[in-house]
Amino acid sequence: MAFIRILVDGYSLLHNWPQLAAGFPRHSAAAREELTHVLTRYRDAIGTPITVVFDGAGAPSGTPKVESTPEMEILYSTAGQTADDVIERAAHRLSEFGEVLVVTDDYAERDTVLSLGGMASSCLNFIQTLESTLAELQRELKHRNRKERDRFQHSG
Repeated sequence: MAFIRILVDGYSLLHNWPQLAAGFPRHSAAAREELTHVLTRYRDAIGTPITVVFDGAGAPSGTPKVESTPEMEILYSTAGQTADDVIERAAHRLSEFGEVLVVTDDYAERDTVLSLGGMASSCLNFIQTLESTLAELQRELKHRNRKERDRFQHSG
């Protein structure tokens, strides 16, 4: 099934992925940056736009500016809002255009998204899917590079 967008609860995913940015606090700029980097690679592999939403009244001070694009959006909830609020609203608004996948371990948020007609994934399932997809891409690239190298060596 093809999704029109994947909506990720950033801190929920970070708290469930201790191997990512190991040694850095889960709310640190380094952890957020590493998460964004891996999600960008995943987005490039699958072609589905991703929006990552972090709790907070805007980006914390001193946060390096991460380039947000329509294909890989990085959002921070505003004062008086949670990432859940932003994700649920986006899921509702996007539902008329197609299926949306929400990644979170917040059961109430998943139930809300499902009631809006979206799909939901636990963080662990999403991490496994992401890692599997990136590993498969790496194998394909290695195979293709080997094939091209052999073709180049035999053409000379």
